[in-house]
Amino acid sequence: MNLKYITSGVCLTALLLCTASGSAVAKALQYDDVFELEFVSDPQPDAKGEQIVFVRNWMDRQTDRRRMTLWLSSADGKTLQALTDKDTNAASPRWAPDNNRLAYISNGQIHVKWLDSGRSSQLGQLQQSPANLSWSPDGKWLAFTMFTPKQVKPPVALPGKPENADWAKSPIYIDNKQYRADGAGYLKTGYQHIYIMAADGGSAIQLTEGDFNHGGALSWSKDSKVLYFSANRHDNWQSQPVNSEIFQLTLADRKLSQLTDRNGPDSRPAVSPDGKLIAYVGYDDRKLAHQASRLYVMNADGSNIRNITEDLDRAIDDFQWLANSKALYISYDSEGKGILAEQALSGKRTILADDLGGGSYSRPYSGGQFAASATGVIAYTQMNTQRPAELAVINKRNKQRLTDLNADLLFAREIGKVEEFWYSSSVDERKLHGWIIYPPEFDASKKYPLILEIHGGPHTAYGPHFAMELQLLAAQGYVVLYTNPRGSTSYGEDFANLIHHNYPSQDFNDLMDGVDAVLAKGFINVKELFITGGSGGGVLTTWSIAHTDRFAAAVAVNPVINWFSFVLNADMYSYFSQYWFPGLPWDMPEHYLKHSPIAHVGKVKTPTMLFTGESDHRTPISETEQYYQALQLRGIDTAMVRVPGASHALHTRPSNMMAKPAYIIHWFEKYRQKANN
Repeated sequence: MNLKYITSGVCLTALLLCTASGSAVAKALQYDDVFELEFVSDPQPDAKGEQIVFVRNWMDRQTDRRRMTLWLSSADGKTLQALTDKDTNAASPRWAPDNNRLAYISNGQIHVKWLDSGRSSQLGQLQQSPANLSWSPDGKWLAFTMFTPKQVKPPVALPGKPENADWAKSPIYIDNKQYRADGAGYLKTGYQHIYIMAADGGSAIQLTEGDFNHGGALSWSKDSKVLYFSANRHDNWQSQPVNSEIFQLTLADRKLSQLTDRNGPDSRPAVSPDGKLIAYVGYDDRKLAHQASRLYVMNADGSNIRNITEDLDRAIDDFQWLANSKALYISYDSEGKGILAEQALSGKRTILADDLGGGSYSRPYSGGQFAASATGVIAYTQMNTQRPAELAVINKRNKQRLTDLNADLLFAREIGKVEEFWYSSSVDERKLHGWIIYPPEFDASKKYPLILEIHGGPHTAYGPHFAMELQLLAAQGYVVLYTNPRGSTSYGEDFANLIHHNYPSQDFNDLMDGVDAVLAKGFINVKELFITGGSGGGVLTTWSIAHTDRFAAAVAVNPVINWFSFVLNADMYSYFSQYWFPGLPWDMPEHYLKHSPIAHVGKVKTPTMLFTGESDHRTPISETEQYYQALQLRGIDTAMVRVPGASHALHTRPSNMMAKPAYIIHWFEKYRQKANN
């Protein structure tokens, strides 16, 4: 419905529909409300815990892009002000040790802002975009990582080209194992290296060398003379993509020392405030599809390594030392919720919050960010089912939300209510977790169509989080169901690995059990069942319609339908071939085919639409094309939607986040009408 602009009354004319009396009533979400979304990311309190800088994310309707500006809030929420203008993208704010300067990245360059004067300056002139900013404790240096191109001459030089001749572009010679990546396309030759730059400006100084990537968090020694970082510098690093170690680099002589040595990832080192310990995350690689990162602590020289979260059975997402060096703040997901906790070195763990979120705003994935001051004030991104991420603080164990960036949208629109429920698996009686989104003005005495929306990964988790795409589906009058079937994370390693070398399998049954549980509530029209999902959810969508005819129509978003071709086309093929399968495709084609939806396409009767980005290198559009052509050959109603320029992260452009649910509803409405005839 197009909204009319009304000049009388006190309504928000762009968002509200006014009644004859002039009062405002909230209406269901509209597709272009995606441009009204705002959310908080990367909150950073100052050392005293008095001020918090954060990234305010907003959607630019003119450029169809997500934009970022820096804002500053007092820790009590009483003052809020912008630090950067809307015409420049700014991110990665980091406080200097003196608490008066703020480093950040804007338009691919490092900037510093002086809080006392309000002045800003760009430091140096970098040839590539920096990342992982980190101040030295003495405030004199900024360390960062940056892609460093490597000049490689082509092996062939063609003779005979006349001056000013218009020849074809030269062939591109590729011999790197990792030669393309989703969202980046075909990669330039080069490596991530560590640099430092004087905090008052100057040239960037490269600290690391070699044909290796040095990325992730950087941590300084207390005396500002040593940097700690993670890298995979093994000779076979391209074939063993997760086998990284912790390194120590002394700045004076560029001496590099390896502190860890095991088969598995060790990453994100963080030096304790007293300088005596290093915390990091990692695990012993067992070649499982899901392996939970644990939190480790060792002495600064690499000795006395101990695992302090072995009893948790959850993956540690992030951590930060307390000022006393005796405990750390940690974040992890549990049963779909984002948890913040205090983890003592002695093993004691205290939960501080269970509403961390904000890593996703299009679908209800878990995630979120936090940071703490030296005084114990914790700033974090808080999310629930009714609003995108806002800035919140924990101060002396008291929680407070400081921002309300979406107040206008939430006042004007009715967000679908979300209900949590648990149900039992028909396979093994396991307890399974799900959520129902109800359409606006829901009436339990009526019958509604149902959409089952399946998460990707498959080793990820949905949770009680805001999801614009699913809310838009519900706004069209559908009940939306989302669940965490076996294989999902945040329920322990064993639950996640029930689909190890067995995907898809009984996760299909878990999904159908969820549908049955909602049907039992009595308000669903059994003729109007629909199914959709993206990535791994696209896999399970195409798998499901070959194993049941209960759905009136399906939409598979960037699916994998042929594991053989997927492993040989996906950007992360070195990882997938080792961790998702028991062997290489040509050594066990039967296994690959057994779990491929394409092998079961002959049983499909469900009208199916496919929706995929043309620049998707994670689940390439060739997968979609195979399934589309197979369905066409079989005479099944099918359509293919190709999204120009879109990567696997379809929601990156707001208009694509709007187009996806709009096309899904278009397809379902077409077959909803047929189902009722």
